[in-house]
Parts: sequence; C-alpha cells; structure tokens
Amino acid sequence: MYPLVEQIKEKNIRALARAITMVENDHPEKLDMLSDVFAAKKHARYVGLTGSPGAGKSSLVNRLITHIRNEGKTVAVIAVDPTSPFSGGALLGDRVRMNEHFTDDGVYIRSMATRGSLGGLARATKDAVRICDAYGFDVVLVETVGVGQSELDIMKIVDTTALVLTPNSGDVLQIFKAGIMEIADLFVINKADLPGYGKLKALLKELVMMTAKGDQETQIVKTITTENKGIDKLWQKINEHHDFLYGTNEGKKRRQFQQELEVYELVREEIWREVKTYAEKNKTDIPIEADSDPYQLAQNIFEKWKEDNG
Repeated sequence: MYPLVEQIKEKNIRALARAITMVENDHPEKLDMLSDVFAAKKHARYVGLTGSPGAGKSSLVNRLITHIRNEGKTVAVIAVDPTSPFSGGALLGDRVRMNEHFTDDGVYIRSMATRGSLGGLARATKDAVRICDAYGFDVVLVETVGVGQSELDIMKIVDTTALVLTPNSGDVLQIFKAGIMEIADLFVINKADLPGYGKLKALLKELVMMTAKGDQETQIVKTITTENKGIDKLWQKINEHHDFLYGTNEGKKRRQFQQELEVYELVREEIWREVKTYAEKNKTDIPIEADSDPYQLAQNIFEKWKEDNG
C-alpha cells in the first residue's frame, strides 16, 4: 500500500493534507495513491451544497458542522473557492467563516481553488473527498464556488446535492433553467425570514410536481441560519436521501451512473495528458500557429498520436 495512505488510515492529519496537495498538483504517482485510497474507503456520507453567491452556503455549512458534531460524528469540509489570478491558489477561503471549528479535532476544513474549472468544482475535488473518507470522517461536505448554472459537476462528486436558494434574489427564474434544477436532491430555501418565501416555495412545489421521476421526490427545506432554524430538518432529509440511494434499486442505478461518469472522465484525463505531452514533444512536426484551423489541427494531432502509439 502507498505509504501516505497507510499514514492516512492511522489518522495522520498531515498525511491527509499532503495527499490532497498531491492530487491538486497532479503528482505523477497520484493514480497509484488514489487506487489505495479507494480500497481504504469507509463509506462516509458525501453531501454537496451549491447555489448562487450570497445564498448563505457557508453559513449553512457552519451550522451543519455544529449539528453533525453534536451527534458525535466527524466532519470534513471541502470548500471550492475562486482561483487567485496571481498565486493560482484559493481566493477568499470559506474557512474564515468557519473559524469556530478550527480547534475541533473532529473537523477538517480545506479550501481548494477551481483553477479554471467551470463546473463550480476543482478537478481534484472528488479525489479529496475520497481521501477524507479513507481518513475516517463520517461526513464530507462539499461547498461549491457559486457560479450559477454551470455548477453541474457537483452531481458527479456527492451522493446528495442540496441547492440553496433565497427569496427575492433572482433564484425564482434561475431554478427553471435547464441543468441547475435537475441536479438537486434537496431544495433549501435559506434566509426564509425574508419577503418572498411563500412565492418561492409555491414555485418549487410546482417544479417538483412537473419534474417528478422515480420514487424519490425532491424535498423542500426551510432554513434561517441566523436563528439556527431548520438545520435539524435539513440533516434529516439528507439522511433520508442517503437511505434511498443505498436501500433501493433506483438509488443503485444512480450510483452506477455516477461511477460510469467518473471512469470516463479519468480515461479522458489520461488521454489528454498523453496527447498534450506528445504534441509538445513534436511541435516541429505539428506546429500550432496563431492562424491555424484549430479543428483540423486538433484532428491531425490526435490522428498522429494514435498512429505513433499503435
């Protein structure tokens, strides 16, 4: 077994941090390590929170941490932040808002930079989640960067996706757009003490009826994080969805679909890495000029790579 994974299994927090850094930096031995990480998984609950900036996701995560810790469970949080254009690192890390948990050994919080990913998630997020699982955390919360409609990658990462909305913020229109409404396993109306809550809830109910499929109806939960209201109900609905995923045939089909997406994505990454390396080594044979036809050039590079690699 990869030495770093042995240390992770022994609950070495520094080894955990080093492993996540390895996947972020695309270390050459990353896949070997991750294969051992997968074998060491302990089946933590993977929960994602996504939604528009300002919806109160970080405050909601903060309240959820407290609630889960009160149940005696340990929590890891992966907070995906925008990338700094200067350092390439995470900007405005959400850890600042969760500072009350810094001294708690049962909580681990890590900010990750998107590094250009348009899906609201860092490319290495899934790997980081699995590493936290192998360490032994009971729950892994993933908070996305908040870029709106393109936050669809979250469904490939977690078991349960909570879409956080707020009254009177334009979310009423956003939820009816293709994509973002389809990934939600739970709708969370946060800041529910604001005007417009009733209208938003009615629209969501209508949406749930129109898009209902299978046995699991998308639930709607009301929360007010400033008053710590609705957090217990939210956690209850998250657990109910987890039971659905692991206790029904429909849930099993969904998990299999996620697995297929991940496998194909890993294959695509490996092919991309090889083709890019090949193209850089053969720049003189396949030059990329400023005015080159990108479609034809891409096809030429790929065909030449296939030919030279059998």
